[in-house]
Amino acid sequence: MGKVLVLNASYEPLNITSWRRAVVLLIKGKAEQLEHNERLIYSNFPIPSVIRLRQYIRIPYKEIPLTRRNILERDRHTCQYCNYRGEQLTLDHIIPRSRGGRETWENLVAACVRCNVKKGNRTPREANMILHCTPRRPYSSLHFELVKYTRENLNHEWRKYVIGI
Repeated sequence: MGKVLVLNASYEPLNITSWRRAVVLLIKGKAEQLEHNERLIYSNFPIPSVIRLRQYIRIPYKEIPLTRRNILERDRHTCQYCNYRGEQLTLDHIIPRSRGGRETWENLVAACVRCNVKKGNRTPREANMILHCTPRRPYSSLHFELVKYTRENLNHEWRKYVIGI
């Protein structure tokens, strides 16, 4: 029936859960409903799409590993130079390794083979190529999930609670 965005008491996104688990939290009084869709469980109980916990939950910061898969996910499997979407993507160093470019979130982007070869051992400016998005470190692993669930206008009511989508 759908996923539910769970917000901390401070309105920060905490996780994504099932509608059943969200209903249990509502019934137990541990959360309040902020958004719902038109579907009803009972005649007067709409299925929630966003809930907020009544008590603040402290979560330790968990760093996302810098991997090929995570770079492609961050860049939505799209070449950052020509917007090609597909499976044949490579990773491009914005500042080439031969010029001191490092393996960081801010220096790696998804690129199609054609654009990667065209850019070669140059910076995007030297190759007259424009990056469509400035690469940055993702906020959290939850951010990847939120992007996935809001990409195609599913759960559009989540957008006002999430920064950067």
